[in-house]
Amino acid sequence: MSRALIELQHISKSYDGKPVLDDLELTIHENEFVTLLGPSGCGKTTTLRILGGFETPDEGHVIFDGKDITNVPPNKRQLNMVFQNYALFPHMTIADNIAFGLKIKRKTDKYIQDKISYALNLVGLQGFEKRMPGSLSGGQQQRIAIARAIVNEPHVLLLDEPLGALDLKLRQDMQYELIRLKNELGITFVYVTHDQQEALTMSDTIVVMNQGYIQQMGSPETIYNEPENAFVADFIGDSNLFPATFVRDELIEIDGRPFLCVDKGFGQNTPVDIVIRPEDVIITTPDKGTVTGVVTDLIFQGVHYEICIDVNGREWVCHSTEASLVGTMVGIAVDPFNIQVMNKPESEDEEAAAIEK
Repeated sequence: MSRALIELQHISKSYDGKPVLDDLELTIHENEFVTLLGPSGCGKTTTLRILGGFETPDEGHVIFDGKDITNVPPNKRQLNMVFQNYALFPHMTIADNIAFGLKIKRKTDKYIQDKISYALNLVGLQGFEKRMPGSLSGGQQQRIAIARAIVNEPHVLLLDEPLGALDLKLRQDMQYELIRLKNELGITFVYVTHDQQEALTMSDTIVVMNQGYIQQMGSPETIYNEPENAFVADFIGDSNLFPATFVRDELIEIDGRPFLCVDKGFGQNTPVDIVIRPEDVIITTPDKGTVTGVVTDLIFQGVHYEICIDVNGREWVCHSTEASLVGTMVGIAVDPFNIQVMNKPESEDEEAAAIEK
C-alpha cells in the first residue's frame, strides 16, 4: 500500500441542526482511486466538498500530506474539483477555459500553450482550442472540464458525479477514460457517485456511506462478495437478502429449511441476515433442490435471464443463461461458499453507524 495522502479525522457536519456527517474517519492513499458511494443524502458530496475546501467541518480535521488544511481555502489546496455540470465558461473558447487557472497563477504564455496542448492531447481532443463549449457534446465538455483540472497539476482530483448527465454508452466510455487518465497521470482520484456499477468498474477502494456514516470500506471484490451488513449487500448489486437463523457453525435455516454455509462464530440459534447473489442461485430439478418453488417471472437481460421464483411466499431471484418457463416447478440449491452471513443490527443507530472490525 502506498503512503497515506489524505486523512479525515473525526469529521462532523450539520446543516440547520441536522447531522450530515457524524465522526467520520477516512484515510486515502497516494495514487488511489477512491469512490464514495451511497444514496442521496448519505454525506458523500459533503465529504468531497470538505476535502476541496468548499465546506468547513463543525468538528474534526482534514490532513493533507501531513499538514492540517482544514481552514485552507480551495485555491490554496493541491486539489482540483470536477463538477457534475462541468462549470465551463460559455463565453470562453476551450483554450481559454483550460487556461483560466494558469492565467490567475500568472504563468507565461509559452507555459500555458504547452499545457493546453498537453491536456487536450491527454483527453483526446486535439484541435479543439478555438471551439466554444456550446458546440461540444456532453462527453466532450466533460473531457474539457477534466483537462482544465489536470493542467493545474493537482495531487488529487475530486469528481462529484461527473458522468451523471451522460447517456449510458458515453458514461461507460468515460469510465474507461478516467481509469486511463488516473493510471497515466499517477494522481489520486476521489470520486462521488450513487451508481454501483461505476464504483465497481473504476475503484481501487469503495467507501459505502449511509446517513453520514461509513458502512464498509474495501476493494470492489470485497464489498461485493463479503458485505458486512444488509445495507451494503442490498445497495451493491442485485441480491437475495433474507432473514435467517444461524443454527450453529456452518449451518443456517432460511424459512425453516437447513442450508450449509462456511461461516462460524455467530453463536447458536442466532437471528442473522444472509445474502445470496442471483448468479449464485442454482436452478435444478425439484428432487435435487434444497427448496422448491414456482417460476413467476422470466426477463431476458442480454447476457442472462433474470428468473423470479416463489418459494412458499418468499421471492428468490436467479440469473441464469438458461430460461425456466413461468409456472414451472423448480428446485433451488446454493453452494455453501456463496452464502454470506451477516450480523443483524440491534437498533437503527447500529444499522446506520460505521462498522469497525
